[in-house]
Amino acid sequence: MVGSAKFVFVTCQWGAEAALKRELARLWPGWRSAYSRAGFVTLKLPHPTPLPDNFALRSTLARSYAISLGRASGASASQRAQQVWKLAAGLAIDRLHVWSREQAVPGTGGYEPSQDPAAVEVRTSIAAAAPAGHACQPAGPPGAANTHRGDLVLDCVLVQSNEWWVGYHRAAARATRWPGGIWPGQPPEEMVSRAYLKTSEALDWMSLPIKPGQRCVELGCAPGGSTQALLDRGLRVTGIDPANVDPRIAQQKNFWHLRKRAADVQRKEFSPFQWLIADMNVAPPYTLATVRDIVTHRLVHIRGLLLNLKLADWTMANQLPQYVEEVRSWGYPIVRARQLSHQRHEICIAGLAVPRRRRTRHHRRRLAGTGTASKPAANQG
Repeated sequence: MVGSAKFVFVTCQWGAEAALKRELARLWPGWRSAYSRAGFVTLKLPHPTPLPDNFALRSTLARSYAISLGRASGASASQRAQQVWKLAAGLAIDRLHVWSREQAVPGTGGYEPSQDPAAVEVRTSIAAAAPAGHACQPAGPPGAANTHRGDLVLDCVLVQSNEWWVGYHRAAARATRWPGGIWPGQPPEEMVSRAYLKTSEALDWMSLPIKPGQRCVELGCAPGGSTQALLDRGLRVTGIDPANVDPRIAQQKNFWHLRKRAADVQRKEFSPFQWLIADMNVAPPYTLATVRDIVTHRLVHIRGLLLNLKLADWTMANQLPQYVEEVRSWGYPIVRARQLSHQRHEICIAGLAVPRRRRTRHHRRRLAGTGTASKPAANQG
């Protein structure tokens, strides 16, 4: 479906608005920043522009985005809920996403982005005001469980308790199926550190084809929150960090700890691993150089990467296109970058290699007989 759009609204991390605007100015030079608040930015198109409902903003810093239908006005929540459906008239809506604009940097004072009670209450009000027989009547608890690729989603972001912005988007990539682009998962009762949230979200966002029993190496594993998330998914994890890990992680049977810096480990020692996670408290060029030396070694065949890059300040976000291209140059044709909803001044870059086909003995003999390479392809797990 293609409609004429005048505005697009975007949500982001609290404090990342200026960096987001710079990124969007590079991606969409004709668009102009309009009304904005912390964690919420609207963009005015130069003139009413035909935009397909499945258009991709291609932003790394955007948490979520939608073609704007305007504000829902009204003195009461019920009146605003009715106004939501007036704005959405004529749209064949499948799902309803409601969320609150972020109120602080994640992890500050215990704050984490989530489906807060205010958003749940408003979602209930909007669903109750839906036209009779409407397809998006809620089924089950709020969240992303019922949102599938291809669904037309009605978006409502609570900028203030009485200021609702309404728009729509077509669900496609995983994060577009989460209300507000916020990871809907739940941490365990005993979470070692916030790194658990970041790694769990990264794994769900990228949908890496990880299987229980496979081997993963983690650079910068202490105190063990990320390792905890990997172990919970059945991976065998080797953590590399000179610092101690939490005893609850150290005693796990599928965890091995090398108390070294990653730079001090011989590169051939990485050959048994299919997956690599890096979350080191160093500048992005150092992380990238360390990982590059590992994955480009002739005896190492890492299938997939999750790299958390620390940004000392938001101006470093200008280098993200170069970082993405560098990872691609290592032999990872599928590369994605996103600021995860539980990250702070960080960006996650994920890379996935195309698996090599395992050659049969007959096929290797045939290749040897024709004068082609007789060396079998490395097993990628």
